[in-house]
Amino acid sequence: MNSKLLALIGGAALMATATAASAQSYNMTIAGASPGGLWTLIGTGVDSAVKAAYPGSTITYQTSGGGIANVGLLDQKRVQLGIIHDVELKDAQDGKPPFKAPIKSMRVLAYMYDWSPQQLILTKDFADKHGIKTFDDIISKKAPVRMVLNRQGNIAATVGTELFNAAGVNVKDIEKWGGRVIYAASAEQADLLKDRRVDMINNSLFVRHASLLEVGQALPVVMLPISKGIIDKVSQELGTIPYVVKGGSYPYQPQDVTTVSFGAAVVTNSAMSDQEAYNLTKALVERIDKIQGVHSSMKALTPELMASLKASPYHPGAIKLYKEKGLMK
Repeated sequence: MNSKLLALIGGAALMATATAASAQSYNMTIAGASPGGLWTLIGTGVDSAVKAAYPGSTITYQTSGGGIANVGLLDQKRVQLGIIHDVELKDAQDGKPPFKAPIKSMRVLAYMYDWSPQQLILTKDFADKHGIKTFDDIISKKAPVRMVLNRQGNIAATVGTELFNAAGVNVKDIEKWGGRVIYAASAEQADLLKDRRVDMINNSLFVRHASLLEVGQALPVVMLPISKGIIDKVSQELGTIPYVVKGGSYPYQPQDVTTVSFGAAVVTNSAMSDQEAYNLTKALVERIDKIQGVHSSMKALTPELMASLKASPYHPGAIKLYKEKGLMK
């Protein structure tokens, strides 16, 4: 066979490979949470990124009960992708409640954000009356605070509760001190504080969330820092990370405030093929602008962050992509 014929055959093979790659498309479902929130937008961003990389693809967003429910959906292979909090991934891997046994099938494709800090907003009246300057003061002074946590089962409520556990008390102790604990969705919490039906919000939200800006306009409030000892204990127990809300993020918060934060990842099942995981991760990394554009809070997303989650193992296909990009060793 002469050299010209070999060249023609080689060229045809390369063209066929390129055509096959360009013709690749994906039709998958990504499980999120309730409709209309940030996870819905992330689902939209994932769909846009995969569509841009592999025309003809569709990643359909499916509402669910949230990250814990999504672990079950993925483990049972009822969906191909899911959005799950890093804290929930760690609990699933460790077999902590609400999981009855360790679930080892979760594989991360990309970490989406880690900037959802627990923010403790207290009315200034209550802070001044009881001499409260930090979260630790609430414990030491046994302050009769009326506190609102997110709904039970929500990871933000778990983190808010663990802050008290790390300090050696239980949220139920608040009632012994003359206070009260209320559980309500994020959308309801600002109204509870503005109407003075509670004294403190203990919730995980993005910095400068509209509801936390609104409460500062409605009445004098302060944001409470958390001590390093409690931050470290909570991070060790739940897999959260230390976080600093920069001073001036809110008009009522001139100084840096230390707290804990968590985030969420796009996850799949270990049964997904290495090639599929590689291709999907490649789409998310190389078309990151499609995800950054869904909301102002996602502009901080970087390929480096995508590859940085410690709470759960990455899929081998994703690892291959990140190593090729120099994002993993």
